[in-house]
Amino acid sequence: MTSQQTSSIREDILRFLLKRGTATAASMAHHLEVTPQAIRRHLKNLEASELIEHQRSQEGIGRPNHMYQLSRKGREHFPAQYDQFALSLLNTVADTLGPEQVSKLLKHQWQLKAKEYREKLGEAPLKDRMQALVKLRQAEGYMAEYYPAKDSVEQPAFVITEYNCAIAHIAESYPTVCGHELAMFAIALPDCSVERTHWLVNGEHQCGYLVKTKKHAES
Repeated sequence: MTSQQTSSIREDILRFLLKRGTATAASMAHHLEVTPQAIRRHLKNLEASELIEHQRSQEGIGRPNHMYQLSRKGREHFPAQYDQFALSLLNTVADTLGPEQVSKLLKHQWQLKAKEYREKLGEAPLKDRMQALVKLRQAEGYMAEYYPAKDSVEQPAFVITEYNCAIAHIAESYPTVCGHELAMFAIALPDCSVERTHWLVNGEHQCGYLVKTKKHAES
């Protein structure tokens, strides 16, 4: 196996864990179509690099399973590093002008971003706007996807899932930005209700949003 192939499999493992949260070596080998022996070699190297970690999970009788997940270093392997300068700038503003000015600055920034999204999404059908919104988020460093919500036949609804946070360091220090982000989606999609379903800041492995068409908007 070439070094390029090895690097590709390592990246596939990291991306798989980013999306799944936790997984066994067997499930990764099956999904990536790699032998269990090969996948374990890669997992050993990734653990040595401190990009992943594992916990033992006992299910019934027999040997316990090793459940693998990304470490903090592993999450930071994905695009999220360019927010360090922004965090430093916000900390400087907080130290010199006070936390109230930081809140005003963040709110103003998300209002501008919401307006930009709103203009780019236009008045297209909701599915087309979901696709466009996810592409915008991907361009900003988010590993984002969307798919139809279950039981959404009568009322169009979609789920947006983001497996990493491009502003992770800012969100940890200033969690109010996540509230602004939720409001930003609501402004960008004025005919929809937007509800947060998962939150990385709360320790979950993804951020998720449920987007539903408002009933009055359908009539």
